[in-house]
Amino acid sequence: MIEVLMLQKNFFRECKTNAQYLDLATNAHGDEKGLLLHRALDRIQRSSRTAVEVGPGGGAAVSYLASALDVHDIEALQLTLIEAPGVESRSLAQSIDDFNRAGGSCVLKRGLVEDIDSIIPEPVDVISASALLHEVYSYSGAYSGLHAVMRALPTMLRYHGYFVYRDVYAVESPSLHDRTVQSYDSLAWLQFIRMFVPHYLREGTHPYHHAADDMVVRQNSRIVPIDQLDVNSCASIVAPVGVFREIQRHYVTLRDHVWRSGVLGFKPYLEGQLAHDWVDFKRGHKRVHYTLTGTDWLSHSQQVSLLAMSEVYADHYTIDSDILDEVTDVALTEFLIAAMKGDESCSQVWSSWLAREGRESYAYMTLDDLLAEFAVSSADSESRTVLMPVQAGDIARVDRNYYNRFLRKRLATPLVDAKQLVLFQNVPCSDESTLRRAMEAIQHVCGKQNLARIYTAMNSRRSFGYESC
Repeated sequence: MIEVLMLQKNFFRECKTNAQYLDLATNAHGDEKGLLLHRALDRIQRSSRTAVEVGPGGGAAVSYLASALDVHDIEALQLTLIEAPGVESRSLAQSIDDFNRAGGSCVLKRGLVEDIDSIIPEPVDVISASALLHEVYSYSGAYSGLHAVMRALPTMLRYHGYFVYRDVYAVESPSLHDRTVQSYDSLAWLQFIRMFVPHYLREGTHPYHHAADDMVVRQNSRIVPIDQLDVNSCASIVAPVGVFREIQRHYVTLRDHVWRSGVLGFKPYLEGQLAHDWVDFKRGHKRVHYTLTGTDWLSHSQQVSLLAMSEVYADHYTIDSDILDEVTDVALTEFLIAAMKGDESCSQVWSSWLAREGRESYAYMTLDDLLAEFAVSSADSESRTVLMPVQAGDIARVDRNYYNRFLRKRLATPLVDAKQLVLFQNVPCSDESTLRRAMEAIQHVCGKQNLARIYTAMNSRRSFGYESC
C-alpha cells in the first residue's frame, strides 16, 4: 500500500548516500523543516505524542526540535526516523544523539516494502516529509505513485493527526504542457542544455511524451537538434513550460554540486550561518563566503581577479553574490566543455551529478491543485478521513529570493519560483465542524473548480453507503 514511500533501492544506495549529499546538500533550512512539525506537535492534545519523519536526510529537523522543544515536550515525544537500508549520514547520527541527550526518544529505523508495517505498526500523531512527492514521481510510479502516497497517508495517521509537507515547488500555470518560448544566449546555459536535455528526455521519468511536447530549437533561423546546439549563437526554444522549469532547476543543482566539489578552485559556504549573509533579503542579494580549494583549475589571472573582487574574512573570503555568479558562469562553461571532452576530474563531477539528479522530475503543481489532489485522493482511502489544512496559517508560500534574483539576471524570461509549506490534518468524515473550517481555510487559495472537486469527493461516499465527509 505504501511501497511508493520507499524509493528505488539502487537510487538511494548509489546516488544519494554519500556523506557530502546527506550531510550538506540535504541538511539546509533546518528551521523551515522543523517549524511546521513543531506547530503540529503543539496541537496534539495528548500526554505523549508520536511523530515520524520520512527521509530525514542530514537530521536538520531533528536538530531544530531538540533546540525548540522544552524538556517536558521532548520527554513526551517518541520520534521515529525512516530511512532506506544502506543510507548513512554522520550529521544525522549526531542529531539523534543530541536529541536523546536532551531527554527525548529518537530512533532510526530502516526498511522497504516488506517491513514497512513493522516500522509503523499503528497510526501516529504526525508524519513529516520534505520533497517526497518529487522523488516518488521520478522513481516510483509517476502520477499513480503520487496518488498512492496520498491515499496511504491517512491510514498511517491517527484521527486529527497531521501530515507536514515542505518543498513543493510553486508554479503559476495549471498545465506543464503549455508551450512557451525561451531564448538563451549565455555560453554556460547553452552548453548545459546541449549536454543535459537529451539525457533528461531520454532517461528521465517525465510527462513530456506527446507530439505537442516536442522541443523545437532554432538558431540563425534554422531548426537544429538539441545535442548540436552552437553555444556561440543565441538559441530560441519552443517547448512545454515544464521542460523549461526542469532546465532551470537542474542548472542550479549542477552549479551547487560543482561548487561543493571544489573543482572550480573555490568552494562557497552553502549551509550554516555564513550562507545567510544578506545584503537585502527581499531582493535575494547577499555576500557569499568562500574558500580557495588549492586546485589549479583557475588560471593565475582568473584567481588574481577573483581575489581582487573579494574581501578577507577571518580565514576565508567574501564576495558579492552577483559578482560570484558572473565568475561562476565563466568557470562553469569551461567545466562543462572539459567534461564533454573527457577531462578526468570534470567528467567525474559531471557524471556523479547526472547519476543523482539527471533523471529526476519535480511534480510541479499549483498550490490550488496540490490541496485539491490531497483532499480528493485521501477521501478515497480506507480511513474515512480527508487530508486538509484547517487554518489559513497552515498554508504558506515562501519566495526563493536568491534563486529568483539569479534567474532574472541570467534569463530573458525566467520562471520565478517559490516553496510551498502545508500542514494537513487527518480530519474524520464525521467531524463536520472541522471540515467546515477546512473548507473556509482553503477558499482563499483554491478556485471554484477545485473546491467543487473537493466537495464532491467528500460527499461521494454517501452514494455508496459509506459514511460521508
